[in-house]
Amino acid sequence: MRSLPLTLVARLLPVAVLAAAGVAMTTSDDSDSSATPAGPSPQTSAPQTSTPATGAAAPRYAKPPEEACTVLPESMIKDLVPGAKPAGNELKSSDLNRRTGCSWHALDDFDYRWLDIAYDVKSVTGKQKSEGGSAVPGLGDDASVTEKTTKDDDQGIREAVVTVHQDNATVTVTYNGGDFESHKAADSDDIRKGAIGAAKKALAALDG
Repeated sequence: MRSLPLTLVARLLPVAVLAAAGVAMTTSDDSDSSATPAGPSPQTSAPQTSTPATGAAAPRYAKPPEEACTVLPESMIKDLVPGAKPAGNELKSSDLNRRTGCSWHALDDFDYRWLDIAYDVKSVTGKQKSEGGSAVPGLGDDASVTEKTTKDDDQGIREAVVTVHQDNATVTVTYNGGDFESHKAADSDDIRKGAIGAAKKALAALDG
């Protein structure tokens, strides 16, 4: 049996890969924090009146999809990641009200594919803008795709990452693959279109 490059074998170990999935879901916490105002002192005799609302718009999304592994149609998963279990692998998060995600990966014969989706929903509304990459028109408020090809032990891997901002939510889709027999990276057009297609479905799931 043909041996796989060690750096790519590591990708097929769910625990190791999910811990380094690129979304740092359990290592950061930049949620809003503010000091709790002190209540009235015991000496205050007159009741305090409430302050009128400022009229600030509420965030569009309260939280990401609870079951991120169900946001893509089973037919799409079979097409993008042949041989993968449709159930996927849930990305762990320390705050499920803000971050969720799912990944699928498989080696079908010699054809390797990896796909993951990550959601990040902030508690404040506002326009967000992607940094770098090529624009993806008509997707969310702002979307971009970055592409790269790497070689490990003479094995080519092509990857596309799509980042979509819509109001207070960010959706990140990573899709990559290669042929372990020919050592060639996956087709550029297939990887790019696959990542964008998955991003569209993942974004639509926010409105559920």
